[in-house]
Amino acid sequence: MAVPPIAPPTRLLMGPGPINADPRVLRAMSAQLVGQYDPAMTGYMAETQELYREVFGTANEATLLVDGTSRAGIEAALVSLLHPGDRVLVPVFGRFGHLLVEIAQRAGAEVHTLSTEWGTVFAPEQIEEAIRAVRPAMLAVVHGDTSTTMAQPLDALGDICRQHGVLFYTDVTATLGGNEFESDAWGLDAVSAGLQKCLGGPSGSAPLTLSPRAVEVLDSRRSIEAGIRDDHSPVRSDPIRSNYLDLAMILDYWGPKRLNHHTEATTMLYGARECARILLEEGRAAAIERHRLHGDAMLTGVTGLGLSTFGDLEHKMNNVVGVAIPDGVNGDAIRGELLTDYGIEIGTSFGPLHGKIWRIGTMGYNARRDAVLLTLAALEQVLRRAGAPVTAGGGTGAALEVYGAAA
Repeated sequence: MAVPPIAPPTRLLMGPGPINADPRVLRAMSAQLVGQYDPAMTGYMAETQELYREVFGTANEATLLVDGTSRAGIEAALVSLLHPGDRVLVPVFGRFGHLLVEIAQRAGAEVHTLSTEWGTVFAPEQIEEAIRAVRPAMLAVVHGDTSTTMAQPLDALGDICRQHGVLFYTDVTATLGGNEFESDAWGLDAVSAGLQKCLGGPSGSAPLTLSPRAVEVLDSRRSIEAGIRDDHSPVRSDPIRSNYLDLAMILDYWGPKRLNHHTEATTMLYGARECARILLEEGRAAAIERHRLHGDAMLTGVTGLGLSTFGDLEHKMNNVVGVAIPDGVNGDAIRGELLTDYGIEIGTSFGPLHGKIWRIGTMGYNARRDAVLLTLAALEQVLRRAGAPVTAGGGTGAALEVYGAAA
């Protein structure tokens, strides 16, 4: 069967992720492969570790990439740090909190949840009260949940976890690089992320960092595979239940021992390294401000069209906004017309919000003025054709006022 070369259609990805990868990242990923123990390759690995220490805001030596999508990073953290039977507390404020619950349950943990209405977040006092009641080994919480567009404040939770002897894990896939985040200052023990949102790369690599306290847990479960271990290597009665996602073994691979585990996904490492280089070249503070500016322009623009937004805006992520689908409008049809006629993708949502809101992202390479204005202009035209009452020119006009005020 003859098939043509891949030729993806031109798209402007303005949903909650993935987004268009930065051209510099794509160029880096086109570089030739080298062997996994070539000095050039191990040098790139060490550079990538140092870059992501800056990206996460950490001094953790145990900072590396998990080969796989952001979900692989989540699963690696939970399956490696949780013993079967450990209690875990998961505050759920959207779809991805439910994902943490499922992964922790599959790791054999005893999972306890704290729930709030979608579109809201938790006060630190609520979480501390639940920690006192549950006495978990770990608090696992999503930082930004794109299903609701909300960001859970984390800065007060590290001290609470320390006071109660609780490991503190968070998933920052949706927020890292576009929203304030400080791993060490906020007292995190384990953090995992992905490239496909504010970092401006493709899905397929999961940056991850572990505190010394988390590494101690891994050390207590560390094992070495038959065939490469020596007679003095421990054989555990309760090894980490995944081989591929065993962070203790992955750390031995990334560390000075360079013990064979898997063959590093070289092309993804090139991409992840370039994502971090681009972010740090811009400056973390500048990148966060860029996401705030373009996120504000999009938010102001959709309200300027006469549309309503979803959730507690005080806790909205910089990089995605929930937009209520107007009454009488077929939300999926509008998304289809935007894609077909303008090549622009926006997102739907999940669970109780499916069919009720669109999610529009301004992140990574697409957190730019032209992308925001084009999306607002196209959305206005499609809504007008559908008979929705929108303010002519209101979207781009309101966004331009935001840009003018920032100039």
